[in-house]
Amino acid sequence: MSVWDSIVGQQAVVGQLQAIVSGDPKALAQSWLICGPPGSGRSNVARAFAAALESPDRGLSDEPTNITRQVLSGTHPDVTTLATNKVTIGIDDVRQLILTSEQMPSTAPWRIIIIEDVDRMLERTTNVLLKEIEEPSPHTIWLLCAPSAQDVLPTIRSRTRIVNLAVPSTKAVADYLMASVNPALPAERQFDRHVAVRAARLAEGHIGIAKLYASDTQVMSDRDELIVGLLGLRKASDAVLLADDLIDTAKSQAEADVNRQTAAAEADFRRINGLGEQDRIPPKLRGAYNAIAKKDEIKRRATRRSRDVLDRALNSAASIYRDIAVLQNNAEDAVGLINMENRTAIAELSARLSRQEVVDRLEAITVARKRLLGNGNPMLVFEALFCALIPGRL
Repeated sequence: MSVWDSIVGQQAVVGQLQAIVSGDPKALAQSWLICGPPGSGRSNVARAFAAALESPDRGLSDEPTNITRQVLSGTHPDVTTLATNKVTIGIDDVRQLILTSEQMPSTAPWRIIIIEDVDRMLERTTNVLLKEIEEPSPHTIWLLCAPSAQDVLPTIRSRTRIVNLAVPSTKAVADYLMASVNPALPAERQFDRHVAVRAARLAEGHIGIAKLYASDTQVMSDRDELIVGLLGLRKASDAVLLADDLIDTAKSQAEADVNRQTAAAEADFRRINGLGEQDRIPPKLRGAYNAIAKKDEIKRRATRRSRDVLDRALNSAASIYRDIAVLQNNAEDAVGLINMENRTAIAELSARLSRQEVVDRLEAITVARKRLLGNGNPMLVFEALFCALIPGRL
């Protein structure tokens, strides 16, 4: 398969980048800004673009080259990616990238620097990057990723070539799930086309979330229960209980996810070092093996995963009021509903809420998201939000 086969629902962009890769290298822009909503695949597009630029076959061969595999797996020495789980990207990280960018590529035509979530840079950090973006080293290409051009300072926007990604269609995401995700799962976790379409619809174009919904029935079930709970809110005690259930769900999902990742990492470590499942870890490898399951790191990852679950819950809540707005504006035939299975309850709620009340509830969800990003107490944030969503409360 070519480097572009993992890009979902972005045919126009893929065609544009393929033409650029096949064109005159002297005409190639060296600073790029790849924009797309969360889950649209902007980081995947950046890696595919980098792989095509570095590979002798320009990423067109059906069978990927070793260079392509290295770039896509993050192990190529001339392609560096900066990703962060923090609120902001640190200035020291950017300074280190700049030092790397000034080095000649060791084996490939280009030294490529990918920065995911460049919108997380503070202005002073962006200013450090600005000169390199404006005047890159002769053999360096910068690929910056952000939700939209407006999320990046004008000084960066004006010095980059912008690529805008679309929200992948439900069909495109469902096709990807069936073709690429389903075959890689164990037989007991594989799903049918109906599940793939539903997962894609509920994920609203977010490829990563669609994969999660399709491949994990418990996560899908937890979302269904949350939607029913939100539609059934009548009094403050309902809101408190629903918030408590959501926090417990987030904790359970996060712990299960981290445990799976840790077990997979331990299994990979044993395989790479030629050890069986029951073999003792040699003393010289024990330190590296124990680092995989380091308590502080596991706790940090579990906290981050829990926040991901809570962020999905906010998206799910917002989807209810999006559907209500669709019904209130007689737009169902044009754009459809996300929560089709709950149409009756949503229609009933749409008759009880005014248009302004729908807007107010969407704003309440936005406020809750900001409080979570500001490290607000999750239980208090969701208790307040769910109380605000009770009909007649706003």
